Amino acid sequence: MPLRTKSRDCGKTQLPYLYRSLGLTDVFYTLFTVYALTAIYAMGYIEAMTTIYEVITDPTRRRILDLLRERPRLVGELVDALNISQPGISKHLRVLREAGLVDVRQDAQRRWYILNPVPLAEVDRWLADYRQLWEARFDRLDRYLQSLQEQPHDDE
Repeated sequence: MPLRTKSRDCGKTQLPYLYRSLGLTDVFYTLFTVYALTAIYAMGYIEAMTTIYEVITDPTRRRILDLLRERPRLVGELVDALNISQPGISKHLRVLREAGLVDVRQDAQRRWYILNPVPLAEVDRWLADYRQLWEARFDRLDRYLQSLQEQPHDDE
């Protein structure tokens, strides 16, 4: 059952009817509202991060990001470099722009697409723990291979 106020005034006296009928206090209502907003924010944050990960899983989008890493580009340059139709590139650029990975700068009739690496920093922070894991494994492998090289060979 949705909670509704009797008027558009959001003052203290205008608690939702259900809260007032149950005799709930303003403090409870405030706490409930704060926690509800926190949960909504957390869900939005998770959705945003999922979106960034979903965006970079596409190989065409990763290639676009690689090209934009070199320098800002026009849509036509990306079309030529990737051999994909202009509408196809535009759709990928829209997805990248909505995820915050690409910025657009208008120059008369042309639009320059520029890489925005800030959202990728979050992905990099997430990958840092995995990088450390792999570095530790490579170090162990390196020590093992060195120990094998130091052992005498009976090949002769």
